[in-house]
Amino acid sequence: MDKVVATAAQAVADVPDGATLAVGGFGLSGVPNVLIQALYERGSSDLGVVSNNCGAMESGLAVLLAAGRIARVTGSYIGANKEFARQYLAGELEVELIPQGTLAERLRAGGAGIPAFFTPAGVGTQVADGGLPWRYDGRGGVAVASPPKEVRVFDGAEYVLERGIRTDFALVRAAKGDRHGNLVFNKSARNFNPLAATAGRVTVAEVEELVEPGEIDPDAVHLPGVFVQRVVALTPRQAGAKTIENRTVSPPAAGGPGGA
Repeated sequence: MDKVVATAAQAVADVPDGATLAVGGFGLSGVPNVLIQALYERGSSDLGVVSNNCGAMESGLAVLLAAGRIARVTGSYIGANKEFARQYLAGELEVELIPQGTLAERLRAGGAGIPAFFTPAGVGTQVADGGLPWRYDGRGGVAVASPPKEVRVFDGAEYVLERGIRTDFALVRAAKGDRHGNLVFNKSARNFNPLAATAGRVTVAEVEELVEPGEIDPDAVHLPGVFVQRVVALTPRQAGAKTIENRTVSPPAAGGPGGA
């Protein structure tokens, strides 16, 4: 089945207001920026987003966040996103912060058809006991707090019950993909992208390099095409538009070019 869609706009044309989205990427790595921009231009709002973070440096999900299109975020990292923090503290945004490993496993479990699982992460904290502020009231008080979760003992140790995550759509970015939706991710972009892709009922992948079926060695496939419904081929310019979050420069060696 040829799953290639002509444009990013066509690929997200049926994402309605109020949809839930699993979005791949970590920081600036592996973020489906082209699909996110297409979703912004479409005007979809009141979105529920599941992602490690919510954009950085005014890119990625920060585009939707700044426009007030996101109503709820399930994630594990706020980082230096000041607009995220402002909306959260002002009561404009509902946020469920969970341990990063738990987020990864909740996405994986949802994609694997596992409704829930037990983990030791969060036992003895508000993650298990409840009371984490999901939404503030804008006056310093808590409007919505996290509920307590079931805790059981296995082999003498306590574990907390976490639910698998399924979303209406998933947006991911791959280094290479074929027309059947088989995907290959590059290095650190392989973090949340495969997990997000499995969790979506409709998964859309933007790929930096589109190849024909059979050109990817089966042993090299990171995500089988069965999990992907739509593929968008990026232009060379789109594929090469990658930013650096923190640029560091080492001092010149003493006695070397430019040295003392």
